[in-house]
Amino acid sequence: MEHRMAQRRQRDEAALRAFVEDMARLLGDWGFPRMAGRVVFTLMAADERSLSAGELADRLSASPAAISGAVRYLGHLGMVNREHVPGSRRDRYRLVDDSWYEVTVAKMTLLKTLADAAAQGAEAAGGAGTVAGSRLADMRDFYNWVQESMPTLLDQWAELKAAKAGQPPPDPIGPAVADPAVRPW
Repeated sequence: MEHRMAQRRQRDEAALRAFVEDMARLLGDWGFPRMAGRVVFTLMAADERSLSAGELADRLSASPAAISGAVRYLGHLGMVNREHVPGSRRDRYRLVDDSWYEVTVAKMTLLKTLADAAAQGAEAAGGAGTVAGSRLADMRDFYNWVQESMPTLLDQWAELKAAKAGQPPPDPIGPAVADPAVRPW
């Protein structure tokens, strides 16, 4: 019986650069700072576990100041960690594991804020019986529904991820956060 080793596909650097720029543009269209998008997707597309500011600047043909601002922003969001290199004045930047999950959970407070604001707007517009009040009440209801559905979605994601890694499923998040007062977001 002949054993064949799976061949590792070659990286297509030009396609990865285009991917980074396309994703940064997409996030930029949603209001995310474009340079932060370029940095986060450069880190995602890197085979290295971390990159220095200089390496990021070289890969993105960007200024050190632009990189500094982007990694500071991403650090604030909890997407990138700065790691000091012992014996050096340089730091390296690493994408936080599960950063999309973590950022989504952290930003869930925005849904409650949006729902509450929409509820106030609906009331100010004369209630759900008015055209404007109905639109605003629908917005409130949507964001309340998303917030209520999120624990189940997070549980499903954790189960899927564990299954892909061949691990047992984690304890569910849902029941522990059924009361809105104890939700992690």
